[in-house]
Amino acid sequence: MKLVIFLLALALDLMIGEPPALIHPVVWFGKVIEFFDKHYKRRTPALDFTVGSLGTIVVIGFAFFLSRLPCFLSKWPGVAVSVYLLKSSFAIKSLARHVKDTIRKNTEEQRKYVGLIVSRDVKSLDRPHLNSATIESLAENTVDSVVAPLFYYLIFGLSGALIYRAVNTLDAMIGYRNERYEFFGKFAARLDDIANFIPARLTVLLFLPLGPRKVLSHYKKAKFKINGDKPIAAMSAVLGVWLEKKGVYRFEGKEPTLEDIRRALRIYWIVVGEWMAFVLVSEIVKSFFVQ
Repeated sequence: MKLVIFLLALALDLMIGEPPALIHPVVWFGKVIEFFDKHYKRRTPALDFTVGSLGTIVVIGFAFFLSRLPCFLSKWPGVAVSVYLLKSSFAIKSLARHVKDTIRKNTEEQRKYVGLIVSRDVKSLDRPHLNSATIESLAENTVDSVVAPLFYYLIFGLSGALIYRAVNTLDAMIGYRNERYEFFGKFAARLDDIANFIPARLTVLLFLPLGPRKVLSHYKKAKFKINGDKPIAAMSAVLGVWLEKKGVYRFEGKEPTLEDIRRALRIYWIVVGEWMAFVLVSEIVKSFFVQ
């Protein structure tokens, strides 16, 4: 049944993309932590860390509760809810669509759409750095939106996928190193680092067939961040373009163009295909041994 749920969730994602915000569990996770964020006035580092950690635990508990809902339903309604919840934990089609939207001949239009998928300030970015930011986002989100949630689904089932998505959402909302979130979001940020450690490196392995020597060479230079720069290094290697976040990291290559965003999307679909095949085979093998 776990295999059936995965296949149906994959089909649902490829057909409809993201569900409406009103019924999207990720939006619910965000609303819960937003409540803590808005209603708690920052005080001391220790108290900020405690309240932020409490909010994180509440969101994780909520994610676990959602993952157990199918257990209280009869078989097919339970399957339907499981499919929907699993689908909400990953985003294959919508990630590709958001990246494709950034391919604009007009620089100002491109800047607008790039600003929707990256956290950095895009106002001062020139065309090559807008292209780079888009490709970097695609590479990094291949981990967050595709590989990691299904990695945890393979190991822990629906609970693993939803709890990962909750942790990743928390990191995206409060996991910043600034005055407001330095301590309030520290627990969530560290949890996300731990959760992405294996998936980030697993994603690099998926890039290997596309250029083993180049990928390994760039990977060895990816020492700027714990996880995020690993898939970016791999994408830079396969495309042969430089990818740079000023002041944080840079991987060498030719200047990235709009065509390189299109190439990056083609590479993305290859990597996604490899990962879906791996998940499918893994579930088939497991179901065979269980029987």
